[in-house]
Amino acid sequence: MTVTKSHNENRRVTVALEAFRAAGGILRTRDALRAGIHPSTLYELRDDGRIQQLSRGLFRLSDAPPLGEPDLVTVALRIPDGVLCLISALAWHELTTQIPHEIYVAIPRGAEAPRLDYPPVRHFWFSGKAFSEGIETEDVDGVPLRVYCREKTIADCFKYRNRIGLDTAIEAVKSYRQQGRINVESLLHYAEICRVKRVIQPYLEAVL
Repeated sequence: MTVTKSHNENRRVTVALEAFRAAGGILRTRDALRAGIHPSTLYELRDDGRIQQLSRGLFRLSDAPPLGEPDLVTVALRIPDGVLCLISALAWHELTTQIPHEIYVAIPRGAEAPRLDYPPVRHFWFSGKAFSEGIETEDVDGVPLRVYCREKTIADCFKYRNRIGLDTAIEAVKSYRQQGRINVESLLHYAEICRVKRVIQPYLEAVL
């Protein structure tokens, strides 16, 4: 009886660890449950140190290679419909000298506000094309991360210039010019979507 119980416990743990490895080492609680991992097994693995809790509802194998961008991985998995935006997107594209102390994420209007204990997230509700256009999907530690392209990010920064600072938006345009690969047509397209075409044009003419 004891042997059978021990065998079953070992089998549950083995199946759980295999599910984690099949998922690249990271699982959300709901995905773990769908994979057949019982909550008690999940927390047993956490308490034993075989998995670590990155954030509420997000676990990772302890022996997996270190993450290069653990905060972005957490946000990408916990807010799968979100898109990296504004200063965080500027930092991703190397268009700013600022170091964001929060992760800026756009979510569709009407969506529930994200609730993460860590990392700190600042969310913005975008709607229509202002949310859906200009999204690129990047690979971060094996996890898909949605981020706005350079041109859409600059347009967003002018739209939210009163909240992040006009100087930040202007710096982004200057950095964009220095990087090369300039696409004025694309910039104006997104500026029109964000309703800042007339605002941004003088700065584009002066800098580009």
